[in-house]
Amino acid sequence: MRRTCLALLSALVLAPAAHAEDDTPTYAFGVGVQRMPAWQGSKDTRNQPVPYIDIELPGVGEISTTDGLMIDLIHGEHWHGGLYGNWLWGRTHNELGSQLGGKVASLSPRWQGGGYLEYAFDKRLSVGTHVAHDTNGAGAYTALYADWQLPDVWYIQHSLELQVEGMNGAAMTRFFGVTSSEAQAIGTAPYQPGAGWHSANLEYDAFVPTSQQTGFAVALSYARLYGNAADSPLVRDFGARRQLTTTLAFVVHF
Repeated sequence: MRRTCLALLSALVLAPAAHAEDDTPTYAFGVGVQRMPAWQGSKDTRNQPVPYIDIELPGVGEISTTDGLMIDLIHGEHWHGGLYGNWLWGRTHNELGSQLGGKVASLSPRWQGGGYLEYAFDKRLSVGTHVAHDTNGAGAYTALYADWQLPDVWYIQHSLELQVEGMNGAAMTRFFGVTSSEAQAIGTAPYQPGAGWHSANLEYDAFVPTSQQTGFAVALSYARLYGNAADSPLVRDFGARRQLTTTLAFVVHF
């Protein structure tokens, strides 16, 4: 999740627009590829095509294929908040690999809906949180995050984000639990985790312009699972606590 289920590129893609007027709408479109864990907690990776769309309407909100939907209902100078929606990846038989595929349940993607609250100290530093619930299940998710827009280097805009994520018991069990039949199939003990914080993620984003309206967006994300997620047999015996995601996209913005 970071405020999204991919590796978040919207803040960096829209960075070139930071020099425009605050009330100017911005639009960004592009395509790229993301090398990501095959499933949450996996030690293997897969390449995921990333179609990119981000439309930001100041005073109204934003819709993005990476950050989801955020509709600002507060409209404050520093405080922002309102409706939040996003898309959460699942896992397929092939992504689970030969050791777990067909033995551990595949998971379909899910839509989430909820709310967010954010405080912007200035144009460079903001902190916030969002809470969301599956629209087709019992899972609930939350995150605390801080974004820092770093000083530009030449024409390169870049930023850092730190995020901590948590789940309720249903969501934790969905991704990291092991039923009795699954445990027998993979040779581990059953596992039913409870609610809690499950990961911390540090991400570096950079936008390298190639013209006034085009450029390459790069994201490097390092996450570490802990707590009930790290204690899962899926992660402990078949996966890895360290989760690395890299993204490269070519973007046109205006």
